[in-house]
Amino acid sequence: MNPLNTVKGAISAGVVLAILVTLVVGHAVGGAFNMLGLARWLHIVAGVMWIGLLYYFNVVQMPGLAAANADKGGPGGAGINKYIAPRALLWFRWAALATWLTGAWYLGGNFVNAFTLGGFGADRYGLVIGIGAWLGTIMLFNVWAVIWPNQKKVLGIVEATDEEKATARRVAMLASRTNFMLSIPMLLCMGGASHGLPF
Repeated sequence: MNPLNTVKGAISAGVVLAILVTLVVGHAVGGAFNMLGLARWLHIVAGVMWIGLLYYFNVVQMPGLAAANADKGGPGGAGINKYIAPRALLWFRWAALATWLTGAWYLGGNFVNAFTLGGFGADRYGLVIGIGAWLGTIMLFNVWAVIWPNQKKVLGIVEATDEEKATARRVAMLASRTNFMLSIPMLLCMGGASHGLPF
């Protein structure tokens, strides 16, 4: 049975390989288990899934659906709306939550420092990571409180009139574009807090 034949198999195989790498490298350098390192790794994996899907929606799916709907002789976007979007939105919203929770875990004792922006600017790391954490929190709110409820109307998961669907489509798109925009400075802050900002 090839694990690459299914998404679950590929994820499971990737996790097993990551554990093996951890054990081999940990044994080679005489390291001990690092809970904070696990939190950071899970935060990065979940974040790549979340932001990757956010970029897919904004750079590929929304423009592609607009083109498909404008093509009067083409197949339209029914296949994407029926088969692709619901699955992508499932991974998207749970990856958003997993990213936020693992980020909170990784912050640990720095959680309050981050969310008070480093004691209101007194601590550089807390200020920079805090800006990123606040942007990520706003983005998480948009996913669960704005994008998902509106997408349920667009996709027919929740009953809505054509007018309500049109409004929901616009609101979801604007919230998604907001998250797309916010992700750029959020990623700057997340990477910059530990690895240096470009200023």
